[in-house]
Amino acid sequence: MDMAKGLLRGLAGAAVVSATLLALAGCQDDDGKTGANGAKDGRNPVIAPGRPGERARTLSPEQAARERPDDTPNAADQTYVRGMIEHHRQALTMSALAPDRASAEAVKGLAERIAAAQKPEIGAMERWLARYPAPGGAGGAGGTGGTGGSGGHDHGAMPGMATEQQLKELADARGTDFDRLFLKLMTAHHEGALKMAGQALAGGNNVAVEEMATEVVATQTAEIHRMRALG
Repeated sequence: MDMAKGLLRGLAGAAVVSATLLALAGCQDDDGKTGANGAKDGRNPVIAPGRPGERARTLSPEQAARERPDDTPNAADQTYVRGMIEHHRQALTMSALAPDRASAEAVKGLAERIAAAQKPEIGAMERWLARYPAPGGAGGAGGTGGTGGSGGHDHGAMPGMATEQQLKELADARGTDFDRLFLKLMTAHHEGALKMAGQALAGGNNVAVEEMATEVVATQTAEIHRMRALG
């Protein structure tokens, strides 16, 4: 499962959580047992699984709706998604340099995989922003366009982002020098993404963002190990 798929699945948010309750819904027959003919009032009760060691509870549909957790995005969710869009865009900029400059096929392949994964992830995050616009109409990372990653945002506040000078040095490098610098910068870039994901997991509230951040931790940790092995 890649992160984009995970995010799209997570966009169901509260519906996914609600489905946990509804999945075990049953109908009661005249003897009070679960059956297929429905309750006397025509409405199905909802069976809410209990926590470990606790019994399940039978709820009315209204009770189940009231107890559904609220996963309304908060400031941490918004900050993460907007920042990660810019973070990904810079990774695309760096990866686009590899085909003409890298000497190692493994580095070219790594750059290709990063681009193939992160481009659709940007699209998924932009769709999340369209569904959950920031309060007050704050401008988003999704409106900067392109992959250069300027857009007036304070990139220095995002961990792992390469400076303009570092990007220039990478663009000017060739062969083994490019390979070495690419791996160095992209490793730092991924490490920054892990920090951002950790902040989202600690302070966020939205199910979709939590799933996206969890996926970043898994996939980019594995890629960091791979890049260190190549370096």
